[in-house]
Amino acid sequence: MNTKRHPDIKEALRYWIVLGFISFGGPAGQMSIMFNELVEKKRWISESRFLHALNFCMLLPGPEAIQLAIYIGWLLHGTWGGLLAGIFFILPSAIIFWILSYIYVLYGTVPVIASIFYGLKPAVMAIVFMASFRIGKRILKNKVLWTISALSFLSIFFLQIPFPLIIISAAAIGFAGGYFLKDKFYVLQDITLKSDQPQSVIHDDLETPSHARPSFKKNMKIILVSLTAWWTPVFSMGFWRGWDSVHFQEGLFFSKAAMVTFGGAYAVLTYVAQQSVEYYQWLEPGQMIDGLGLAEATPGPLIMVLQFVGFLGGWNYPDDLNPLASATLGALVTTWVTFVPCFLWIFLGAPYIEKLRGNERLITTLTAVTAAVVGVIFNLAVWFGLHVLFPDQDGFDFFALSISVVTFVGMCRFNWGIVPVIFGSGLVGVIYKWLFA
Repeated sequence: MNTKRHPDIKEALRYWIVLGFISFGGPAGQMSIMFNELVEKKRWISESRFLHALNFCMLLPGPEAIQLAIYIGWLLHGTWGGLLAGIFFILPSAIIFWILSYIYVLYGTVPVIASIFYGLKPAVMAIVFMASFRIGKRILKNKVLWTISALSFLSIFFLQIPFPLIIISAAAIGFAGGYFLKDKFYVLQDITLKSDQPQSVIHDDLETPSHARPSFKKNMKIILVSLTAWWTPVFSMGFWRGWDSVHFQEGLFFSKAAMVTFGGAYAVLTYVAQQSVEYYQWLEPGQMIDGLGLAEATPGPLIMVLQFVGFLGGWNYPDDLNPLASATLGALVTTWVTFVPCFLWIFLGAPYIEKLRGNERLITTLTAVTAAVVGVIFNLAVWFGLHVLFPDQDGFDFFALSISVVTFVGMCRFNWGIVPVIFGSGLVGVIYKWLFA
């Protein structure tokens, strides 16, 4: 069996740039898109190694989708590969979100942008559900794993059990299952390949690349560089703007949030909303909801809503700066401290996760975590779907359903690409609103 050609860093960069512009749908949508493109189509990484990386990222604080992109970019091309993957996962969203935030503070909602998002959301819903079912079908290989996944979904959707508790419980079950039901948990393996299908670039039998091996000296360098990059802008705001300034307070607050918030954007939003609205009073409750709506409809991680909070905080408390300059500074500081830690967690921890990849106890533990993650992803897909089909919670949107169905059938039966689906659905939304609004 031949192995697929290893992409050079320029080819990978082109993909990460495109991903930055099409990564709609929050963590469920983004992980689904990466699975569809990197595992099934491009075959840059095998299914089991993708899931191994995903499980590690789900255990980390912060947005798991960008951490997964960093991990895969790092596996393919080392530190530079991880940096490019992470930066271009964020950059398009950060630029778009800055533009939309400025439009928002000047004019409120803009009809044409709302129309584009109106067409995009149901298409993204179809993408999320399609990939969720595909991932579930490949991972849930027996009744035990199906049960873990179902309990994960029920726990988070109906009982609102915290995400970290679900993952920790699944890990404990998988660890114990490795002793008592090994045949039910030691099951993840690469895709069964057709005779004419090349093996993944990063396949199961591939030895860990030299750059992915742990090193004490390398770890010390990573910690020093990362902490310096993380905290220098924060303390610079303190010396320049003052220790009571909104810019230093935002840098400090969102740095703490980056270290203690597990479970991605949905887990952090309640905490951020309470603190930024009620304690710091950087923005109004209605503005926080509007910011979440913008984050759901733009590419990039949902946690980009924090940039909106930083922008509004700077806009509302400019002190001696121009409001736009103050808002931009707040957005930059907030975005920086939110995402720089992601690189630290991956570059520091991933080599050890790669080293333990063949460990049976780790595999059975992460297999159970994988099953729970399927339930979590499906929860996000259902949550997103409900918001799309019942936008005002007082009526069903049949047009949104029709876009979702057409998109779903087109991608499954006619192999429509994600990029034309995204642009086409946005155009359909504009036409529909123009004709019937």
